[in-house]
Amino acid sequence: MVDAHQTFVIVGAGLAGAKAAETLRTEGFSGRVIMLGDERDHPYERPPLSKGYLTGKEERDSVFVHEPAWYAGAEIELHLGQPVTSLDRKAHEVRLGDGTVVHYDKLLLATGAEPRRLPIPGTDLAGVHHLRRLAHADRLRHVLAALGRDNGHLVISGAGWIGLEVAAAARGYGAEVTIMEPEPTPLHRVLGPELGQLFTDLHSDHGVRFRFGVRLAEIIGQDGLVLAVRTDDGEEHPAHDVLAAIGAAPRTALAETAGLAMAPRADGGGIAVDASLRTSDPHIFAAGDVANVAHPLLATRLRVEHWANALNSGPAAARAMLGQEVSYDRVPYFFSDQYDLGLEYSGWAPPGSYDQVVIRGDTGKREFIAFWLKDQKVLAGMNVNVWDVTETVQALIRSGLPLDPEALGDPSVPLESLGSAG
Repeated sequence: MVDAHQTFVIVGAGLAGAKAAETLRTEGFSGRVIMLGDERDHPYERPPLSKGYLTGKEERDSVFVHEPAWYAGAEIELHLGQPVTSLDRKAHEVRLGDGTVVHYDKLLLATGAEPRRLPIPGTDLAGVHHLRRLAHADRLRHVLAALGRDNGHLVISGAGWIGLEVAAAARGYGAEVTIMEPEPTPLHRVLGPELGQLFTDLHSDHGVRFRFGVRLAEIIGQDGLVLAVRTDDGEEHPAHDVLAAIGAAPRTALAETAGLAMAPRADGGGIAVDASLRTSDPHIFAAGDVANVAHPLLATRLRVEHWANALNSGPAAARAMLGQEVSYDRVPYFFSDQYDLGLEYSGWAPPGSYDQVVIRGDTGKREFIAFWLKDQKVLAGMNVNVWDVTETVQALIRSGLPLDPEALGDPSVPLESLGSAG
């Protein structure tokens, strides 16, 4: 398929990069494949960092995409612990932090995202945490266990998915938890007020305290330790550790410095790519959290930070690098586990995009499917403690057909009979 003397370089040794490397080999690419990662750990998956591994239910080795020996067996040249500091598009070269220069014929940028930092005093204290990398999860797991033993108090800034999952893990260890959130409900910008209250009730039932309508203004400490936090309404709250869970920013510095086109911030930022995941440079592709895709199904630009996007966009980019026809039109998908609640969300329904929310099932029992509609067309669906419906929900989204909201909300009407799903 390709010349054996070609070199494909992947910058970023996460799930997207690892699956891209795997796909290059399974698709028959016989040239050099070089993966460059700035972490020392082998490529791993991120969901366990806030779920199974953090809660202590899964072992550390369970997070890795492949066994370490797989890379040598597949003739993948894996270089860990060295950041890529510059990209020379004209020379087709990247430079590492130690000065090493690596030539590429085609390049995949899978640099991911990094946690946003709290812009307040006190963030340099030892008890202030972020959760993005395996090293963060290693540390936080020990912190939560210690807080549980000592009746310690964790304050979480942000009631998004990471904040809520860590809150559930912390309560599992017995730690006291307070979540500070400027919006009126958790996940307000993702699920809207209609479903956000569900998560307030879920976590309140498990002893989590919420303070809505406030932001952290200062983290108070002494001798490097956290003692309390102060919110922007002037109140002070006890704390032994603080988690900043206020979102992530795409790691675009390398691409920006090299002059690649960026997506507008209003569209989520990141590296602008077309439906084949190609950047403004025909020899460079992007996948995973950093890529902002011209999505053919949703007819908009979209940057998705969830596991399924890394899992699927890495292989799609690899196929495009090999010259195959690629149209990356996956329905966005993510999942979450909190206490005894499990959910899957498919689609894309940002604030203001929908005009109706239809519930199928019993929200009181936390067993239902929620649908976000616009002009009776399904934009997104979330199944809560209801399983084996994701394919059907995604088929309803893909159909683009108007549906009867009453039938959609009626559990006696089979989902498969609606729209083109059947």
